[in-house]
Amino acid sequence: MTAKIPAEPNNLWWFIPAAVLVALLYFLSPILAPFLFAAILAYISNPLVSWLARHRVRRALGTVLVMLFLGGLLLLLLLILLPLFIKELGLLSERLPGFLARLNDHLLPWIKTKFDVELQFDLAGLKDLIHENLQGADGLGMKLLASLKIGGLALLGFVVNLLLLPVVLFYLLRDWDTLLARINGLLPRRWHWQLSGIAREIDGVLAEFLRGQIAVMLLMSVLYVLGLWLAGLEFALPIGIITGMLVFVPYVGMLTGLVLATVVGMMQFPGVSGVIPVWIVFGIGQTLEGALVTPLLVGKRIGLHPLAVIFALLAFGQIFGFFGVLLALPASAALLVGLRHLRSHYLNSSLYNK
Repeated sequence: MTAKIPAEPNNLWWFIPAAVLVALLYFLSPILAPFLFAAILAYISNPLVSWLARHRVRRALGTVLVMLFLGGLLLLLLLILLPLFIKELGLLSERLPGFLARLNDHLLPWIKTKFDVELQFDLAGLKDLIHENLQGADGLGMKLLASLKIGGLALLGFVVNLLLLPVVLFYLLRDWDTLLARINGLLPRRWHWQLSGIAREIDGVLAEFLRGQIAVMLLMSVLYVLGLWLAGLEFALPIGIITGMLVFVPYVGMLTGLVLATVVGMMQFPGVSGVIPVWIVFGIGQTLEGALVTPLLVGKRIGLHPLAVIFALLAFGQIFGFFGVLLALPASAALLVGLRHLRSHYLNSSLYNK
């Protein structure tokens, strides 16, 4: 049932504080990102803390245990994946010069014949550059920081956000029930039932989306890594993980992985025939993700159009930076619930029916 809030002229005054709130959020966006991201993590982790509390574990202690579990899980993933990524970078530094030599011998002469464009790769200089940048993770990281021109203040802000995140997460998780009770107590009594219903609907949508989407990303990462490994691609691990982690953006994850895998495949295999199994893996992966995995694990209840997903990612990324990209889809899913009720309210108002 769609909740209806009575349409009165005085209700229009609610738009003024709402507009002020939106403006305030915009101007405070540089410091809001860790709070919003911590709120998302708290929302996901709260059921586990509540379960511990029901088993006579004090909520503060349960919060610490859950945060230690999350931190340990992240550390374990880094310890497993980081050495593998460094190894793959070493293989890339060995393969790339040979691939560029083949380009010099075959592709570039064809381009000159067809388009009368003279291109030539400086292989000696490129080899020196590759070995200089890919010899170690520390050197690569420093080069990346220098090339991206990350200033001291920006880097300091990023570090502060990372340090602030666990602090905010602790207090949100510890006081989650108290905060919800206080928010519930501030709701206007005459609309309490309707607004509570909307909040429960948002809770259901967020729970379905967040847990389902995380499952989709993990499952698709495993499927792509396994499929590319079976296809014989040497860089199956990083490409498969990148593709799987980007599946929440329609087609972007698949296209990004396809381009990377095609380039790496052309570097590894002598002809196009070796790349065909890689293309088949991406065709099967895209079909499974769109027709089976996402509908099964996320469902169609959210109803975000692909264009809306892309717009949300760009908009939240522009306002909140990197953390905004992470927050875009769950926030959009919650906003969609409010927009559905707002549309229903508008269609039942005198403004529309007159």
